[in-house]
Amino acid sequence: MDAKLLQILVCPVTKGPLIYNKASNELISRAARLAYPIKDGIPVMLEEDARKLTDDEEIE
Repeated sequence: MDAKLLQILVCPVTKGPLIYNKASNELISRAARLAYPIKDGIPVMLEEDARKLTDDEEIE
């Protein structure tokens, strides 16, 4: 994930910062408790395509 792109992108729901999770290749929004997938190097920033984080999932 490009560091400059990560600085620009925000969660479309909360407008808050995102955290790149290299292991799952997702962008995590702590505030919204959503994980946005990255497909073919392109972040999919649609709420309906995001995965909801479980209560026991560790957010780095």
